[in-house]
Amino acid sequence: MQRWIEWGDAFSERLGRLCGWMILVMLLCAMAVVALRYGLEVGSIALQETVLYLHGAAFTLGAAFTLKHQGHVRVDIFYRNFSPRGQAWVDLAGLLLFLLPALVAIWILSWPYVSASWSRLEGSGEAGGLPGVYLQKSLLLMLCLTLGLQALVEVARNLRQLRRSS
Repeated sequence: MQRWIEWGDAFSERLGRLCGWMILVMLLCAMAVVALRYGLEVGSIALQETVLYLHGAAFTLGAAFTLKHQGHVRVDIFYRNFSPRGQAWVDLAGLLLFLLPALVAIWILSWPYVSASWSRLEGSGEAGGLPGVYLQKSLLLMLCLTLGLQALVEVARNLRQLRRSS
C-alpha cells in the first residue's frame, strides 16, 4: 500500500508543478493580450482563448495536487480538535460518501458532452479562435481521473492511519 500511496502522491505532485508552469504561461499570455490591445490596438481571439484554456487546465488538473496538500475548503471547527484517528475517520467518510460519488456523477454527466465534442472535433465558434475545444471539454474527465486517483490514495492513507492507531 505504501508504494501505491507514494506513486499517487508523486503523480499529483508532478501535475501540480505542471499547473504552476501553466499559470505562469497563462499570466504571460494575459499580459500579452493587454499589451497588444491597449499598446498596439491589436486583438487576438486565439491568445484570449489560450488564457481561458490554460485557466481551465490549471484548475481541473490542479485539483488532485490541492487534495494532496489538503488545500480544499474545510470547515474544521471540530476536526482540528480530533485525534489523528478521528481525523482519519472524517476524511475517509468525506472521500467515500461525497468526493468519489461526486466524481462518478461528474463523469457520467460529462461523458455525453465530451463525447459529442470529440465526435465533431469541436473548435472555437469565434473567427480566429482555437480549434481544440474538444480537448478543453475533456478536462472534465481528466478532473475525475486525476482527482479520483488522489482520492483513492487518500483513502489508502486514512486506512493505514486507522490500522496504525487501532
